[in-house]
Amino acid sequence: LNFYVEAGELRCVIGPNGAGKTTMMDIITGKTRPDQGAVWFGQRMNLLRMSEPEIAQAGIGRKFQKPTVFEYHSVFENLEMSMNGPKGVWPTLVARLNVEQKERIDQVAETIGLTEHMNRSAGLLSHGQKQWLEIGMLLMQNPLMLLVDEPAAGMTHQEMDRTVELLTGLAGQHSVVVVEHDMDFVRALNSRVTVLHQGTVLAEGNMDQVQNDPKVIEVYLGE
Repeated sequence: LNFYVEAGELRCVIGPNGAGKTTMMDIITGKTRPDQGAVWFGQRMNLLRMSEPEIAQAGIGRKFQKPTVFEYHSVFENLEMSMNGPKGVWPTLVARLNVEQKERIDQVAETIGLTEHMNRSAGLLSHGQKQWLEIGMLLMQNPLMLLVDEPAAGMTHQEMDRTVELLTGLAGQHSVVVVEHDMDFVRALNSRVTVLHQGTVLAEGNMDQVQNDPKVIEVYLGE
């Protein structure tokens, strides 16, 4: 598998079940170790020599398909607990925020569209709002790259439209890799698309190019 993402690029990755999409993200984040090959982040950072926490601290954040938020804490507290600094719920809750930290939380809340829900328990949010909150929790750690797994799954059309705006807005400041099955959502993102099949890159290009590629039609989009 040869896969390259530029700094600040938004890239979509599609492919049938078993194509290697999840394995690719597992390898990038250090959850799985390949038998051979190399994984570089930037010019000098060999991710295969780093642990999962080290990779996260280096600036790679991953959002899984199912949102994992602190449901009994408010949106504000979820963002606060995700901030760079001492880890653990208790040290975070007893620490006092400075002006810069509060401004950062407000900024991220605005980015993810949850400013009006800051005092609301995360468990009361809609599915889409929980997805946005988890993206916000990753943003609190100032990542250089975001890996986002099937963000459109279970969303309403309105939530999907808002998620398109969110992800396209993050591109440029962050590299964003989106694994997705919903082709309408992928088209709306209007980014370069990589098609995986059996652990290799089958095709790359814009959505029209890959949709009209005979190889892609045969193994995926034509199913």
